[in-house]
Amino acid sequence: MTKTFTIENGQKPTVEQLKEIEEAKKHPITFDEDCQELSPAMMKAFRSSVVQRNRKKKT
Repeated sequence: MTKTFTIENGQKPTVEQLKEIEEAKKHPITFDEDCQELSPAMMKAFRSSVVQRNRKKKT
């Protein structure tokens, strides 16, 4: 199950949210046909796109 938290700029996560995150760290990632594991080449392309996106955000 996926949970999404929206934290506004400057807002701190609640204790409950932090506990849920710590609990989620203990579980392995489960890949399936809707969310397949990325190949090394796809991971490299993804990282590159994130770097480019972050550069555009700063300016």
